[in-house]
Order: sequence, then structure tokens, then C-alpha cells
Amino acid sequence: MIELVTWPRDRYAGPGGGLYAGPGGGLYAGPGGGAYAGPGGGLYAGPGGGAYAGPGGGLYAGPGGGLYAGPGGGLYAGACDNHYRSNWPPREYLLKYLRRLNLTNILRILEQYGF
Repeated sequence: MIELVTWPRDRYAGPGGGLYAGPGGGLYAGPGGGAYAGPGGGLYAGPGGGAYAGPGGGLYAGPGGGLYAGPGGGLYAGACDNHYRSNWPPREYLLKYLRRLNLTNILRILEQYGF
């Protein structure tokens, strides 16, 4: 089983916030952080990573995935008891990374949903 490392996707810059650069924050570049490219990080393309397109990945379009628009998904806009905690890197890092890999199909999907 894959253990997901997640962090908040909010705009809070204090400890634990989505814009916090320290451990536990969305902009943290160390192990498990949103800007980390190693296993469990937001820029990791392997299982459980934010740049992974399979189940449990940030680019997965199925239930619970970052590109899923249903309850519990990263693109769901309704009320939900189980709020999505992202394993995606911060927006600007993700878009830059996807452009670098020439993943224009994924970029189009994100733009279509206002990401």
C-alpha cells in the first residue's frame, strides 16, 4: 500500500499552511514537501507523488485523485465531509514542471477547470 504525504492547499503562510516553506508546509522542498521531487513529494512522478497519474497520485482523474471532480477529489467544488488534502506541489511549481515535461494535455485540463 502507498502511504500518501499530504499538506494543506490553502493560502496560509504560517506554520503548516499551504504557503509555508518549513516542514509540513506546501512550499517545503525537503522530504515529503510540496516542492520535493523525491518519493512522497509533490514533484515526485512515482506512485503516491503529486506528479503521478496513477491511483493515489496528484494527476489521477479517478475517485479521490487530484483531477477528480467528484466528492473528495481535487477539483470538487461542493461541500464535503472529507476535504481533499493535496499531494500536489504548489500551483506555480506544478505548472512549470508540466511545461518542462511538455505535458500539454494535462495543462489543458487544469486550465479548463480554472487551475
